[in-house]
Amino acid sequence: MLKHPSVALVVAFGLVALLAAPAAAHHGWGGQAQEETTLTGTLAAPVSLAGPHATMKIKTSDGQVWDITMAPPARTAGAGLKEGLIPLGAAVTVKGHRNTTAGRFEMKTESVQWNNRTFPVYGDRH
Repeated sequence: MLKHPSVALVVAFGLVALLAAPAAAHHGWGGQAQEETTLTGTLAAPVSLAGPHATMKIKTSDGQVWDITMAPPARTAGAGLKEGLIPLGAAVTVKGHRNTTAGRFEMKTESVQWNNRTFPVYGDRH
């Protein structure tokens, strides 16, 4: 029997809060700029539906490779964007919010345009 059950409860709740904080931060848009950015480039790494969010990389005309973070895989696929659909080197345009950290070329993307098609991976953000 615990001598001080209230202390054990405080410790347990503290551990839960510590473990939940990274997940909450991960799913927020706090590290992204408020203004919407549009980038056009070529697909440098294919769409991946692995992990907590779908990803791809695009290379812009200045040679910079951007990490493109999209919605969770099921939502991205539900918007019609699936692995293997866009060929490497294809021209794509993404709209979303770039990371606010200087020198970090990453964008949390609301929509992807390719071949006259728009994939609204976070269509409800507008």
